[in-house]
Amino acid sequence: AFYPEEWYRKRGLCVVLGCRVVQLKLQSREVILANGERIAYDQLVLATGARPWVPPIKGADAEGVCTLRSMDDALALRDRAKEGKRAVILGGGLLGLDTAMALRAHGIGVTVVEIAPHLLPRQLDAEGAAVLQRAIEERGVDIITGDACEWIERQNGHLRLKLKSNRVLEAGLVVISAGVQPRLELAQEAGLSCNKGLVVNERLLTSAPDVYAVGDVAEFNGRIWSIIPAALAQAQVAAAQICGERDILYKDIVPSTTLKVTGIDLTSVGEVNPQGDGFVEERRIDAAKGIYKKLVIRDGRVVGAIVLGDRSGVRAITQLIERKVNVSAYVGTLLDEGFNLASLV
Repeated sequence: AFYPEEWYRKRGLCVVLGCRVVQLKLQSREVILANGERIAYDQLVLATGARPWVPPIKGADAEGVCTLRSMDDALALRDRAKEGKRAVILGGGLLGLDTAMALRAHGIGVTVVEIAPHLLPRQLDAEGAAVLQRAIEERGVDIITGDACEWIERQNGHLRLKLKSNRVLEAGLVVISAGVQPRLELAQEAGLSCNKGLVVNERLLTSAPDVYAVGDVAEFNGRIWSIIPAALAQAQVAAAQICGERDILYKDIVPSTTLKVTGIDLTSVGEVNPQGDGFVEERRIDAAKGIYKKLVIRDGRVVGAIVLGDRSGVRAITQLIERKVNVSAYVGTLLDEGFNLASLV
């Protein structure tokens, strides 16, 4: 639990730990626990989260291959890292890069393998990813993009990985960081409408009356963000709905993610890789300093931004996006040195 037992008791919260919910009874409005206990509900919130997604790689279950999701995973990874001198990270997303840099800080050689053409494909464009890759490689991490692992095998206490390019890597530790998969078993068995996730509407209601879903398991408008800001916003709306505040509805968030490792600051907000017509892009690049900034503008309003290597302006840019400020008069100069973005908010 996040807090001591007393914290929950004072707030009238009953927390049951160490016992799984094994079935939802929608008709009788009950949840069934693994110990046979039945708990009745008037309103039910499903916040079952997600588990690490492991691609169908032969040998992914070998000793020394792990994922990272829980504190236990982190502690196990730390212990394994003490024994190895080299690690391979399968996945160049935020978690994969965070893990790579943490292992490198402990003196371990690290190679990151990313299937996409560049790192952080959801948060960066190709130009920004190139700047980030240089910064990470300068810190001693090897990067391989546009490639994927076909199989893993353990030989003489070491792991060998064959990539689709026929390249073979060796390591003492492999971390699979390929995204997450919503925990849908309870919802599916209960007959709730599921797609990639558990489908919800703007009230965070599922296909069953008085059953809500929030967080990594919830799919809204065909999307599952799997980021903390979305989970918090959904929890607030679901709580408001349950308390009778029916006019408080969920609107898809402007996604904002941050990578913060030693010497590298990255913030990605909104639509950074726009598809279709009507978008204007403004960039500022200082490769020598590891700085890359990009604004995506549509109909005179900033709808996305990448800020890498220099955090100045992040707050103002985020506010421009959230408040939908018209910046038409300044397009082409917004990222000029000396331009005060905060003056537009």
